[in-house]
Amino acid sequence: MTLWLRQIALVAQDRDRAAADFRAVLGLEVGHIDPGVARFGLHNVLLPVGGQFIEIVAPVQPGTTAGRYLARRGGDGGYMVILQCSDHAPLKRRAAQLGLRKVLEFEQHGYACMQLHPRDTGGSFLEVDHQADSAPPEGAWEPAGKHWKDAVRTDRVGAIAAAEIQAPDPEKLAARWSEILETPVTKLGGTWTLALENATLRFVPEADGRGEGLGGIDLIATNRGAALSAAREHGVLGADETLALCGMRVRLV
Repeated sequence: MTLWLRQIALVAQDRDRAAADFRAVLGLEVGHIDPGVARFGLHNVLLPVGGQFIEIVAPVQPGTTAGRYLARRGGDGGYMVILQCSDHAPLKRRAAQLGLRKVLEFEQHGYACMQLHPRDTGGSFLEVDHQADSAPPEGAWEPAGKHWKDAVRTDRVGAIAAAEIQAPDPEKLAARWSEILETPVTKLGGTWTLALENATLRFVPEADGRGEGLGGIDLIATNRGAALSAAREHGVLGADETLALCGMRVRLV
C-alpha cells in the first residue's frame, strides 16, 4: 500500500481573506468551492498546488467543530492532514483493530473517505482517502471537483513537500501515526519523520503556545525570490524567511 500527501486543510475566521493571502503571496488560484461542506456549517475553497491542495474552511454558523477548533487554538491555523492511499481496505482493517473512531466515512463516485477522530490519532485530524482510477498526485480528486486543473499555477510554488505537526511529546505522536498508517518513523536531524511517497510528515515540539496541532507546511518553490518579495510586501515574511499564512508556518524549500 502506498500513501501520498494529497491535501492540507486549514481553518480560518475569514475564508476569503485567508485565500487572498495565498493568492497574493504564492500566486495560487481557487480551483473549487465545495457546496457539500455546508452540512458541517462551513464554506471552503481549494487551491491546487500542482496536483495537491490547500483547503481553507471557515464556519458560517455557530456551534461547529471548526469554530471550536479556532477557539481552542487561538485563531487561524492547521486543521487536517489528508492522505490518498492506493488501497483503503488495509487501513480500514487497521483502524478497526486499533478501535479508532471515525468522524466521517462515506463512498461516492469511486471516492472513499475515512476521517479519524483526533482524540484517537492525536496531533490533528488525520484523513485517509482512496480515489479509484486515479494516479496521484496529479490524478482525479473528488473533493476538488472536476475542473481544478484549470486553476493550477506553479509560477512560485509547485508542490507540498511536508506537513509539520507539533505536540508536547512528538516522539509519542510520531509512533501513534506510524502505528495507524503502518509506516515506519525515523529520526532525521533530531526530528521524528514519517516518509510518504511524495512528502514527509514531521513531528516537532510545541513551542508557540498554541498547543498540539498542524503548525506548518513546506512548499517546493519554483520562484523563491518572487514569493519572498510578495510576502515582504504583505507583511507576512519572518526573519528566517518563514511565511506566516493563515496561522501557519510556511517554509519554501
